[in-house]
Amino acid sequence: MTKTVTVIPGDGIGPEVTREALETLDSLGLDLRFDVLDHVNADTYLRTGVSLSDEDFERVKASDSVLFGAIGDPRVTTSDYGRGVLLRLRFDLDLYVNHRPAQLLHEKLSPLRDDRSRAIDCVIVRENTEGLYTDIGGVLRGGTEHETAIDADVSTHMGVSRVMEYAYSIAKRGVCMVDKSNAVRHGGQVWQRAFKEAATRRPDLHSTHLYVDAAAMKFISDPAQFDVIVTNNSYGDILSDLAAMLAGGLGNAASANINPVTGFGLYEPVHGSAPDIAGQGIGNPFGAILSSALMLENLGWAAEAGALRRSVSVAIGAGQVTPDLGGNLGTKEAGEAVRDALAAHA
Repeated sequence: MTKTVTVIPGDGIGPEVTREALETLDSLGLDLRFDVLDHVNADTYLRTGVSLSDEDFERVKASDSVLFGAIGDPRVTTSDYGRGVLLRLRFDLDLYVNHRPAQLLHEKLSPLRDDRSRAIDCVIVRENTEGLYTDIGGVLRGGTEHETAIDADVSTHMGVSRVMEYAYSIAKRGVCMVDKSNAVRHGGQVWQRAFKEAATRRPDLHSTHLYVDAAAMKFISDPAQFDVIVTNNSYGDILSDLAAMLAGGLGNAASANINPVTGFGLYEPVHGSAPDIAGQGIGNPFGAILSSALMLENLGWAAEAGALRRSVSVAIGAGQVTPDLGGNLGTKEAGEAVRDALAAHA
């Protein structure tokens, strides 16, 4: 059965890396149909004031998955545009799990000076629809010396429990729950309760708890100890970027925003729009290609997803990489290197 993928290339290097992901998917010969919304970008927002129209949102809902490039443009000076596209999709489609794997694809990419990072193979499970990103709050006496800003950190037992359940469902060795319950008491109580409930249901897995500051330190001192980390929206945002850097850089980092109940997912590289190099043809396409591998896995093509990952590793091992990884290839050439590796091992 044909699977329809809505494609939102977005801004900056988004269209460039998404193009390579689509060509790589095409080379697999799968039964995929792409519905490209190349008008969902900053140019449209600046012209019309609309981030994502209701019509386009309905096209997204009618598809099986979304492949997303990047969002962000220095000409847009408020958060309304980004919230209106990416956060609307996450919240309105209830994509409550942000799944961010961190795996070192080649030892030469490690920023650490010894063997500590070579065994990095973990997943950051970030709660994706609550926390500080709900936009609950406000400003009193804005623009004056008495300006007061409030942002509410929202944690519900239902929201925390379901993301905890997902974390335990994918764990192989254990789950580490990260919070700051010693300082953030009320939300911390919700996270602690849901964690204990989930751990009781899975005595076969090793369950541990760390405060977020300790987790950051331990990730650098011994990253191989982690299998699955589950945490809230803001801590997950930070820790997943740290994990990505230890695993070789943001350019390689993939992510999935998913609803495990409906099966719907939005897949995007972590690197953002990178406006400083947009249009130069040197953006790293590996994050977009690896995000498409996550998508294939969720759509039922696990073998093809594995082939994509291996082919990216082959390209990295051969030094066929973009400047951010120490190479001299452009975006297109790096994508071609992955497709060549795919063809060679077909």
